[in-house]
Amino acid sequence: MIKNYLSLVKFSHTIFAMPFALIGFFLAVKTADNEIFGGNGIQILILVVLDMIFARNAAMGFNRWLDRKIDAENPRTAVREIPSGKIKSKYALGFVIINVILFFITTYFINNLVFYLAPVAVAVVLGYSYTKRFTWLCHFILGLGLSLAPVGSYLAVTGEFSLLPVLFSATVLFWTAGFDIIYALQDEEFDKEKNLKSIPRLLGKRRALLLSAVLHILTLAIIIWAGIIGAEFLGVWYWAGAFFFGSSLIYQHIIVKPNDLSRVNLAFFTVNGIASIVFAGFTVLSLYI
Repeated sequence: MIKNYLSLVKFSHTIFAMPFALIGFFLAVKTADNEIFGGNGIQILILVVLDMIFARNAAMGFNRWLDRKIDAENPRTAVREIPSGKIKSKYALGFVIINVILFFITTYFINNLVFYLAPVAVAVVLGYSYTKRFTWLCHFILGLGLSLAPVGSYLAVTGEFSLLPVLFSATVLFWTAGFDIIYALQDEEFDKEKNLKSIPRLLGKRRALLLSAVLHILTLAIIIWAGIIGAEFLGVWYWAGAFFFGSSLIYQHIIVKPNDLSRVNLAFFTVNGIASIVFAGFTVLSLYI
């Protein structure tokens, strides 16, 4: 049963945003000159991680619940937990509600600003699931939802906004939108048939891939900007991580072609997952070495 729910929310995909949440946290600790293991540092870190888990569980669970009928009609997604009958629809919705409640509870114990902004975060991550019904900007709304991770964890420590974590959030936004466009290539024909909105449906495969590449170039530009702005805290290890991240972006555009989508899942999950972890690891290392 637990395995089914982990599969429902694609728990392994947490590796996309979680590393950036950790960048936001450790950046805040460094810039605020706090001790990680002093005061309530460990408590906040645990709460940040739990917030990420609860928010993502709610978002993915709601997406699967809302799209259950669409998924049942799509051969690629008909095997998912709700349309296949592994999880009943009402239980999936209950799972979402529980995770939203847990999310609000954990934000309450962080600080007032994070708690007051929690409804906005929930509105974004749940609202994304509706967007494919009326706008091709759905990929950017998904990116916006994930982009809350670094700035949110930064606010958890400092209680105030700053340019550097916002730049990391912008990185996540455009990076996510770019790789989600690649993932959506698989459903171009189905989206046309069901009148669902996506950039591949709007532009076609070739131009959608071109737009994805532009978004990933913008992602790299923001990473470079962040490195320059944060030069006081980010050194050679950051640039090593940036190089790896950039190379990963280039690689996924090499292996995915308009007439060959056989390696979309490799690009979407494996390459981006590894890139996120390595970049975050090197960034945190740069902050403390």
